Amino acid sequence: MTFDEYQIAAAKTAIYPGKGEILGLLYCGLGAASEGGEVAGKIKKVLRDNNGVVDAVFQRKIADEIGGALWYLAQAATEIGVDLGAIAQDNIAILASRQARGTLHGDGDNR
Repeated sequence: MTFDEYQIAAAKTAIYPGKGEILGLLYCGLGAASEGGEVAGKIKKVLRDNNGVVDAVFQRKIADEIGGALWYLAQAATEIGVDLGAIAQDNIAILASRQARGTLHGDGDNR
């Protein structure tokens, strides 16, 4: 499945307040942040409860949370009218440029 196919399929399940308005974008952004926190929480539990071993059970739990984050990010992309595939492609181009210039490490948006 491509990112664009995922975005289209995810949009078919999208029911949330303010869809198509700034409130919808806010909802999606907050949802993505929340799901990102849940990813971090599952990883924390790997350290606490499983001696740092990502076994099949934790792999599934973490993957499910990543999926939730992906859904919200796909919807945020839909809210701003941009294809998720284009976002992914642009991001890879930015990373390749940073790598070529030796600026993958560091901070700031304009490296």
